[in-house]
Amino acid sequence: MLQRMETGEFYLIDLGSRNGSFVNGRRVSVPVTLQSGDRLTFGQTELEFYAPDIDPLTDVSVGADSQEFTATATLHVRRLISVLVVDIRNFTGMTRQIDEKVLSEVIGTWFRCAGDIIREYGSWVDKYIGDAVMAVWIHGAQGVNPEEMIRIAQALSSLHKMTSQLHEHYPLPFPLRIGAGLNTGYAMVGNTGTGDRPDYTALGDTVNAAFRLESSTKQIGLDIALGEATYQYLAEAGIDPALFKQHTVTLKGFDIPTITYAGSFDDLDEFLISTEG
Repeated sequence: MLQRMETGEFYLIDLGSRNGSFVNGRRVSVPVTLQSGDRLTFGQTELEFYAPDIDPLTDVSVGADSQEFTATATLHVRRLISVLVVDIRNFTGMTRQIDEKVLSEVIGTWFRCAGDIIREYGSWVDKYIGDAVMAVWIHGAQGVNPEEMIRIAQALSSLHKMTSQLHEHYPLPFPLRIGAGLNTGYAMVGNTGTGDRPDYTALGDTVNAAFRLESSTKQIGLDIALGEATYQYLAEAGIDPALFKQHTVTLKGFDIPTITYAGSFDDLDEFLISTEG
């Protein structure tokens, strides 16, 4: 998969192909940035990647008769969203212990399955980054209803279960684990795609905090870190306040300490079981 970021950069992501994807003769195991002139190899097919110098703020990408779309493409609106960032734990250690081909298939399969799960629960993967994915749920003007938050929690639980089962299909040195940051707040959301191929992305502190919350789970020693607003919406959906404990963390790039509510995947599943009743 080729993914263009809002910065104008292009990434190549292998989604678990058996023959692998290669850039300038090196196998792709995590998303890599492409440069004009890079040689791409897929099985027996060889290509040369070319991208003109594009200013992401002025890129039209379509003909002159599509000026109406150009205005739409550059329009960002402020929306209430939930951002989920999921990261594979101990990925660097695993890369030193398994064959490069197996590593490529594992991470590619994880990306593909993660995308399927996130779509099943009403969102899309906004970014594939290294050994992490970011997904965005856009809420309505009326706010967040409990069913939406339960659906996001179900997506996160499914991602955990899928990841923990990968070692049953690949010769891994240990079962894979994930950590997650989930944050709800306002962000600028815009369509950078075309009329028939919309490509929404979100920008702002709400997104940045989700990444930082995911990183904070390593300091806290738990699986999931929730932003304050996310926790309040989950409380309205029926979460037991005792399941996720309050912590104060210092997030990189944020001036003041941040309150988060952290717990394990067992805690999350206990919450989801209670909602079924």
